[in-house]
Amino acid sequence: MASGSKKVSNAAEIDRLALVFAKDPGSKVFIPLAEEYGKAGMWEEAVAVLEDGLKIYPGFITAMVALGRAYEQMNQPVKAKALLEESIKLSPDNLRAHRTLAKLYAAQGAREAAIRSCNAILSINPHDQEALSLCAGLSVPVTQGMAQSQRPVDEKPVKIVSLDSDRLHGEGMRSAFDHATLAPKDGANGLSSSVPRSEEMPVSITGSTASAAQKRRSPVIARLEQWLNLIQVRRRDSQVSS
Repeated sequence: MASGSKKVSNAAEIDRLALVFAKDPGSKVFIPLAEEYGKAGMWEEAVAVLEDGLKIYPGFITAMVALGRAYEQMNQPVKAKALLEESIKLSPDNLRAHRTLAKLYAAQGAREAAIRSCNAILSINPHDQEALSLCAGLSVPVTQGMAQSQRPVDEKPVKIVSLDSDRLHGEGMRSAFDHATLAPKDGANGLSSSVPRSEEMPVSITGSTASAAQKRRSPVIARLEQWLNLIQVRRRDSQVSS
């Protein structure tokens, strides 16, 4: 009884929409009329009204996708595929177009094309059961059921070494340089030979130009330069006293 009641209701809706469409062929009522024809399995009638509608509204995506599905139901895969592929060029995220295309591609053995359409669906709705089922039928792991562009990029954490003011004094300064391999110490004054000598130091950190260079550099670099200058002064004092 429920099925018969539904058919009667569907027939009444078809009559109503057909009457509206007959009175105003330029209206977009041909879209719901074609849908009702499809529900009733009247695909030839659906194709006819959709083709007429697209003559008035060329490039109307909803009508193009509906007509592509109607062609597929009419066992006209070439027409269906051409129209649906044109549809996704205009509307790449149209799920209805990709859904029908995926089935067409799978039926024709075009596995990669079918996977692309499934990926387009799953990138928007990862739980789409129809697309997941089709991927399973194509022997595609679930992890491939996402568009490549949607996969997270592996990111390695960046280790940040803080050189705050406390670490630039005493043992803190020493620990900051322990990450590098230091050369043997230079003589009795206990200075590492890896520390540049005064004649090797750039002009920007010696003499009267040091303060100007420090203004252009970060506070940490400025402190390091002051520390190096202090080492040079102590070295010269040690040489003079000896």
